[in-house]
Parts: sequence; structure tokens; C-alpha cells
Amino acid sequence: MTRTALATPLTLAFALGLPFAAQAETLTLYTSQPNADAQQTVDAFMAANPGIDVDWVRDGTTQLMARLTAETEAGAAQPDVLLIADTVTLEGMAQQGQLAAYTSPEAEAYDPALYSAEGYYYSTKLITSGIAYNTGVETPPASWSDLAADDMANLTAMPSPLYSGAALIHLATLTSNPDLGWEYYEKLAANNARAEGGNGGTFKAIASGEKPYGTVVDFLVIRAKQDGSPVEFVFPEEGVSYVTEPVAILAGADNMDAAQKFVDFVLSEAGQELVLEQGYIPARNDMGMPEGFPARDEIKLMDFDPAQALADADANKARFAEMFGVK
Repeated sequence: MTRTALATPLTLAFALGLPFAAQAETLTLYTSQPNADAQQTVDAFMAANPGIDVDWVRDGTTQLMARLTAETEAGAAQPDVLLIADTVTLEGMAQQGQLAAYTSPEAEAYDPALYSAEGYYYSTKLITSGIAYNTGVETPPASWSDLAADDMANLTAMPSPLYSGAALIHLATLTSNPDLGWEYYEKLAANNARAEGGNGGTFKAIASGEKPYGTVVDFLVIRAKQDGSPVEFVFPEEGVSYVTEPVAILAGADNMDAAQKFVDFVLSEAGQELVLEQGYIPARNDMGMPEGFPARDEIKLMDFDPAQALADADANKARFAEMFGVK
């Protein structure tokens, strides 16, 4: 039997001496960024790296982790890069050997506290949790301790760490602070502080005056104030907790070179300018600040240990649920 091979466009190009275009690499990204931000990030990366296409999936961090687990168990295709909400999730993956170590040349422009020492993940922005209050109140708060004062009964709200990742990190940060600790949360519970849902619901309660004080992520309040909402945001004197939307490369990524280029891009000045345009605090040093935010050196970041927060997560949730009588 005679077998005849069909010529491909590539072999014809070689045979005829014609120029041909190299096939683009395809990078697979899983991200919890809002859709508009994710599209802007992907478009900017592809413009800076014209030989790389990006397929991306957007969902909440919890949902993405469930999807990744199912894919891993099924041996199905997995992402090359993760760009998700918090370092605690990625710290857990690093400890399980699921992330690739990569030393980005851009790291020298970052505070070492904002990335894994081994290069497993790098923070890309700062989303802080501070104090929000309705402008109808007589006494604006200045510190976390103000929210726990005796005259604050039934006046405060906060997202639940059983629901919100940022709230769980906030809990780990404040309870590990020697000047606040679990005593702070005991006072909040004694004052019947409302602890439920996420940042969005908490913000609405404050803006409406239902609960005139509370804990909310910065950009929700600052953007709403610019749109005329009767709210103010305070960066407390003790400091703020923060999540950082870190980026990480999956161990065994199919497109390791493209993945490293993506990490370098989001950490670069160009990538951090994009963060600024989107209205967030860039994680990179010596960058500007979004409209409505104070200067960077006026914001104190509280100490945070992702590995310790990971180790304490279940115990912290259980203690909080018992203290506030929630599930």
C-alpha cells in the first residue's frame, strides 16, 4: 500500500522558501479579578507580548480553587498562572508543592513582606480593610479601639470571616496584634456588632445609616464617596489589614516561559500603572496613589504572616463563630 503525505502550510513554506509566522503561545490564566479588570490586564499583557495569546477564566477564589482541585483529580488541563485574591490560599498551595518557584527581576522594587521569599507568589496590589462611617455621625472614629468602645453598642457592622476571605485575613491580622488580640473581637461581640455576609452588604448598611460604623475594604468606600454617598473611610492609627491579589505560577505549567513573562509584566511599572488606573493601590514601591487615597507613607500596614494565618484559619473561624453565635 502506498501512503501519500499531505503537505502542511508549514512544509510548503519551507519547500517554496516562503516566510511564515510562528504559532503564538497560549497562556491559560485563572483569575478572581472583576471581568473588566481581567480583560484590561490580559489585553495589556498581550500588547506587550505579541507572541502570546491568553485564555482566561474568571470566578471567585473559592470557586476557582474548587475547579482546580477537580481538574487535578481528573488529570485535565490546568492553568499556567493564578491571579487571585489572597496570599493565604497560595501559601497553602505552595506548602503542598502545587506552585513553581520563580525569582522575578521585578521583585527588587517590592517590600519583601509582599511576596514569598522562595518566589512562589507575588502581591500585585493592596486592598486594605479600614473603618467606614456614615457622615451623619457626631464623632468620627480614628482607631480600631474606637469601634469597640462602650458607647458603640448596636452601631457597627463587619463582613464575616466565615464568608469573606478579606475578613478572615483581617481577623488573623488584628487578633495577632498584641494591642488588640481576641479581646478586641470580644468587645465587638459584647456590643452586638453585626458580623455577616461580605463587604458589599456591610457597606450598604453603613451608607444607609442602619449601622453607621464598620469595617470595609477601602475602594468601595472611597469610590462611593466620590459618587456622592454619605460615607468616609479612615485608615486607623494602629494600621490596616490587607489582601494583595497575588500572582503565582502552577508547578508543571505547560507554558512556563509565558507564565514567567506574565508575572514579570504584572509586577513591572507598566503592569502597576494598570493597577493604578483601575483604582487600586499598587503593591510596587514608588508608585502613585488612586484618586481619593492618602499618600502611601500615610498608610500603615499591620504585620501579617500568611503561613501563620493558614495554620490558624480553622481555629479562628471556629472561635469567631462561637463568639458571635453565627454559622
